[in-house]
Amino acid sequence: MSQSTQRGLQLIRLTHIIDVVFALVIWRIFQLLPKPGDNPAWESVADMLADQWPSFGVMLLAVLIVIIYWQQHNAITRYLVATDSKHTTLSIFQVLFLLLFLYSIGAGMALGASPSQRAFESAATLMVGLFSNLSWRYAIHGRRLLDPDIDQEKVEDVSRKIMAEPVTAAITVPFAYIGPWMWEVSWFLYPLIRRLFSRLRRHVEK
Repeated sequence: MSQSTQRGLQLIRLTHIIDVVFALVIWRIFQLLPKPGDNPAWESVADMLADQWPSFGVMLLAVLIVIIYWQQHNAITRYLVATDSKHTTLSIFQVLFLLLFLYSIGAGMALGASPSQRAFESAATLMVGLFSNLSWRYAIHGRRLLDPDIDQEKVEDVSRKIMAEPVTAAITVPFAYIGPWMWEVSWFLYPLIRRLFSRLRRHVEK
């Protein structure tokens, strides 16, 4: 078996591992949701929802963040044909910070939504995005791991597009110290930031 074939198979295994971790994180987030039996004072599901709606809101936001990063991972991987030890290491660190994000969500459920706790969640999310970018930029350096059929314009397009996620996470950090509502709302700047990067992409093309 040639080295290029081995590296291609290693990419497939790496992708499968990361996909499984993303799926398990989403499942685990749902398991962290409040349950009807958690509080004897709840007489119905409506009582539980009325009392714990902030927790459900945070969990929904967490799921959306994980799904966005999962889609980003899949969008990046389709342009690669192989991986190597350095790229795999960077990708594994991305997974570790994804698990740290899950840990931060669980800690927030147990300890409450303090400013430092929300900042911790934002920081963990930021690191997921940074390592995603690092692994991509390593892969495209010298086109070492890229599909040879992908043109350079597309590579640069992807490089700009995937910056929206970590930039959004970084912006949410100071909002954690303003208030929980502001922190949650700040995440919805993501579509605007993504649009700004799209406009930047069009401007560069001109």
